[in-house]
Amino acid sequence: MYYMHGTSPRGINAMPQNVIPTSRAAIAETLASAFERCQQRYANGPVSVHFVTLGMFIIDKIEIPDQDVIYDNIIGGAGAFSILGARIVSEAPAASKTLGWIVDAGSDFPAEIMRELQRWETNMIIRETPERQTTRGYNVYGPGDYRAFEYLTPKKRLTPADLVEPSLVDALSFHLICSPTRCIQIVNELLSLRTDSVTEAPLLVWEPVPDLCKPSELPTCLDALKLVSIVSPNAAELGAFYGQDTTVAESRESVEANAEKWFDHGIGPQNDGPVIVRAGQNGCYIRSTSGQLWLPAYHAFPSPHVVDPTGGGNCFIGALTVQYARCGDLVYSAMCAIVAASLAIEQVGMPSLSYRTSDESHGTPPLLPLDKERVELWNGEEVVDRLRQYAFRDDVQANLEAASKSRDTI
Repeated sequence: MYYMHGTSPRGINAMPQNVIPTSRAAIAETLASAFERCQQRYANGPVSVHFVTLGMFIIDKIEIPDQDVIYDNIIGGAGAFSILGARIVSEAPAASKTLGWIVDAGSDFPAEIMRELQRWETNMIIRETPERQTTRGYNVYGPGDYRAFEYLTPKKRLTPADLVEPSLVDALSFHLICSPTRCIQIVNELLSLRTDSVTEAPLLVWEPVPDLCKPSELPTCLDALKLVSIVSPNAAELGAFYGQDTTVAESRESVEANAEKWFDHGIGPQNDGPVIVRAGQNGCYIRSTSGQLWLPAYHAFPSPHVVDPTGGGNCFIGALTVQYARCGDLVYSAMCAIVAASLAIEQVGMPSLSYRTSDESHGTPPLLPLDKERVELWNGEEVVDRLRQYAFRDDVQANLEAASKSRDTI
């Protein structure tokens, strides 16, 4: 039988408590400890799939009229970007194969996109649907933060029933991106479909869909919060449930106040789940039973390295979810998520994946076991190097120290 989150002795809540590191030596020790727990979970866990997304795969067309630029056949969609985040922190081939997702490939699916997705070496299920076109979206970017989006072809959403035949339904963790009503439906259906061989509760991370973040949906949203393990809106989405415009919602004061309302209401059946608000250039805000913490963004604002923020939030959630499912360290997982998101926003579309041989490496250990003959590079960097650079930054350490001196610690 399955257990609801928080009731299983082998669930996330049985994992080590998170403690804020207060020095560079303590940060290094925390990173090493979390890394070791990830390794143990990967090597000894009875579940072969660590992460599954219920987000869609979309092929994007992007127009930037001010620059007279149009990009076509761009990999996109919440499903693709969340898998990207999980993939960035899951070295190939063995660790990457613990990431499950479904891609519905229509009659027009480009061969070059298929080749790129296969290079990620994930547990990707391709469903050929020659009777339809692949789900496609049209994005227009304007001055400031203006963005318009519309579907060019009918969308094909995923349901928990789609996960049964490819044996993804028993995964350790799931990414849900949907309305409050659909969140409730998905959780109930997903739990009913898990097999008796799985005794551990799944980690359920909910990302509210932007279109239905509004005051009329708040009562249903509060009901949905009781069913998930973690909720992660962005600042604007969280504020929109309380009728706030984007400018007000994205202030640090509003983020903290709004997150506190959800935290006080309670996340999960045991009312002990965290709220993690994705705050763009301000990084992320964590409110948990152990306290509160701001982690800054990887890239300072404004930054010439930030080319297209699309998908950064989905990428953050993918990395956060899979790492937290593996090690139970919220701070470490959030740092991994910030680093993953930084790579997603440095170009239009997906970051480049390349390799160098192990004898060319700097001797840094990977985030998970990998093929010893090669070292992965995302946008030309080893992820563990970027993670260490971020964790040891003065502003990161200052935030960790400030949190450690407050009434509680994360």
